[in-house]
Amino acid sequence: METIKTLIQERFKTLSLITVALLFSGILLMVRMKLNKSYFFSFLIWNIFLAIIPYATTMYLNTSKNVSKLKLGFWFMVWLAFLPNAPYIVTDLIHIRIGNDSLLWLDVLVVLSFALSGLLLFYISLLDMQTLVKSKFKTLPVEMISIAILMLCGFGVYLGRFLRYNS
Repeated sequence: METIKTLIQERFKTLSLITVALLFSGILLMVRMKLNKSYFFSFLIWNIFLAIIPYATTMYLNTSKNVSKLKLGFWFMVWLAFLPNAPYIVTDLIHIRIGNDSLLWLDVLVVLSFALSGLLLFYISLLDMQTLVKSKFKTLPVEMISIAILMLCGFGVYLGRFLRYNS
């Protein structure tokens, strides 16, 4: 319990920003469901949940004391498997239907709010993992690894959107 309290105190601003972004996205989705009487964009909730997993992984690793290199390696692989889900939400803009819908602006706003929340989670998670890897592996070129991770994420988004594979 003390660990959670310390974590919240240390990361209050970040957690507040993420919470506000997610609440805003959720409220927009509920407004859209009410006005359009459609649950079409409810898949965004699952997508944002998958985007939270890498961030939760780095938060867990940051709170753990004496993380071994083996344990960090295992969690790094879990983190890497779920990381492309965060930027993947941007590709959900493909689901916006252009037509006679008078609330098209709301659909765009809903998807963009979830996409930006996912990108925020992606960015913070990537920064946290860079810090963790730097602390354990001082000789690794973390910046080069980060570029490779970004390319892998792009490939992961391609696999998910066009080949329909999931992590």
